[in-house]
Amino acid sequence: MPDRLKGRRILITGAASGIGRRTARAVRGGRRRSDFARLRPQRLAEVARETGGVAVEADVTQEASVARAVEQGAAAMGGIDGVVNAAGIVIHGSVLDVGVADWKLVLDVNLTGTYIVVRCCLPWLAKARFATIVNIASGQGLLPNTPNMTAYAASKGGVVNLTRALAAELAPSIRVNSVCPGMVDTADDCRSSARSRSVRAEAHCRAAGDRTGHLVSHQYRVVLCHRRGTGR
Repeated sequence: MPDRLKGRRILITGAASGIGRRTARAVRGGRRRSDFARLRPQRLAEVARETGGVAVEADVTQEASVARAVEQGAAAMGGIDGVVNAAGIVIHGSVLDVGVADWKLVLDVNLTGTYIVVRCCLPWLAKARFATIVNIASGQGLLPNTPNMTAYAASKGGVVNLTRALAAELAPSIRVNSVCPGMVDTADDCRSSARSRSVRAEAHCRAAGDRTGHLVSHQYRVVLCHRRGTGR
C-alpha cells in the first residue's frame, strides 16, 4: 500500500511515552515532520531526535499552553493537517478512594485536554486540503467492565462521544475518528489513589512491550491513511 502519510504534518500529544511514542515512530517514515507536545522535556527531545520531529512542550489541560505549542509546531512544519490525541492518565481506585481532585484531573487530561488540542488545531486543519483527527479513547469508554477505573472509564466514554460530535460537526472537510484499545501497559501516567495502591495497579503501570504498543500505533496509522469514514 502506498504510504499516504508522505508529506503529512501531524501533531501528536503524549509522544514522550507509551502509545504516543509508538505512534510517532509509526508515522515517521511517511510524514514530512511531526510535532510532539508534552511535559517531559528530556524524553520529548529524545523522541524528536529519534523520529526527526519537532519537540514542543505543552500542558494539555491549559489552553494558553496548548495554543503556544500548536503555533510553534505549525510554524516549524508549515501547517498542521493531522492530529493524534494520545496524552492521557489513569488513576486506579474505587469511587470512595478517588477524590474529587483526582476525578477532575483525569477528566482534565483525558477529555478536556483532547477538546483543547482539537480547538487550538482547528484553524490550521481547516486550511488543509485533507485533514484528520484521531483521538485515543479506550475499550473502557465503550464497555466499562473493570473495577476501580470509574474516573478513567468516564473520561474515555466522553472521548468516544466527543469524537462522534466532532465528526458530525466537521464533516466532510475534516475526518474525525477514535481508536479504542484494551488495556495497554505503560510506565507513565498511571497512578492509584492513596488507599488503593496494589500489585494489580502496579502491574498496569509496567512499561509497554513492543507488541502491544506497535499494534495500537498501527491502528492509528491505518486511521490516518484511510480516506473514508468518520465518527468511528
